[in-house]
Amino acid sequence: MKKIVTITLSILMAVSLVACTKSENSSTETTTTTTTTSSTEETVIDVYTLMGPTGIGMSKLINDNTEGTSELKYNFTIASAPDQITSQVIQGDYDIAAVPVNLASVLYNKTEGDLYVAAVNTLGVLYILEDGNTINSISDLAGTTLYATGQGSTPEYILRYVLEKNGIDPDSDLTIEYLSEHSELATLMTSGDVALGMLPEPNVTAALLGNSNLRISLDLTEEWKKVSDTDLVQGCIIINKSFADANPDLVKTFLEEYEASVDYVVNNVDEAAAMCETAGIIPKAAVAKKAIPNCNLVMITGSEMKEMVSAMLEVLYSANSSSVGGVLPDESFYLIYE
Repeated sequence: MKKIVTITLSILMAVSLVACTKSENSSTETTTTTTTTSSTEETVIDVYTLMGPTGIGMSKLINDNTEGTSELKYNFTIASAPDQITSQVIQGDYDIAAVPVNLASVLYNKTEGDLYVAAVNTLGVLYILEDGNTINSISDLAGTTLYATGQGSTPEYILRYVLEKNGIDPDSDLTIEYLSEHSELATLMTSGDVALGMLPEPNVTAALLGNSNLRISLDLTEEWKKVSDTDLVQGCIIINKSFADANPDLVKTFLEEYEASVDYVVNNVDEAAAMCETAGIIPKAAVAKKAIPNCNLVMITGSEMKEMVSAMLEVLYSANSSSVGGVLPDESFYLIYE
């Protein structure tokens, strides 16, 4: 059993949100699916997304596209690492992409404003797991050694923010040991070598499946809500500005189809889990089935989206300006349809 779990964890090393760790930049493997419909006159929309939570909400739309039942025609690329998407966005060789919210800001700055953020698609996916029953509040972390991933990126800033808002100094009141890979930490927690760790989904689910002694002790999304006026936002939809300006009707239709896809995934977990495996978004349907409810999938557009994204970016900017590209995006960053 341990061998099977270890293999699964290794596969999952590329599956978490890009913003969760720098090390995810090391792989560029992609899987592309295209529709089977025969029309050559329709515009084929190039959509990039990542394995893991960022891409889960797209799974029903990918399935419909493959079966030729989607309203629009798409060419989906499922990337295992952010650098492949990043290069495509910088070159302008894409139409739509699902990325971490901080990466959207970084790319906006790198392209000198040549993209829009159109929707929030993923809230928090970070959890603290424990082999035991001693951590039931953030205050319980004082004096502990907590293992984590994502040093120098969004997970670290989220953790530090929540700790500080609870009166805990992350540099002196506890010891935080950072590992480079989600899968490494998940494996250590599965084997029992680490008793307290912070992980993103779907690594959380993989660890829980591999070690029945583990439990989710803290949900960082809920802890964030307790101490912040802002929502914890980790994933969003960006759109090539040239494409959006030239094709507003296509963009609106995509957003409608994507919203329907997210709604289906949230309300039909068994079927969506199988679609995630087929599309290569999560390697195993069994893992996807248990992870989906913890991924906080949403579809939020308009002024609410703008408020959520701008507030999240301000928190990240205050923690480390480079995490959002050095400068907060201006008003032109947000695509809002009346």
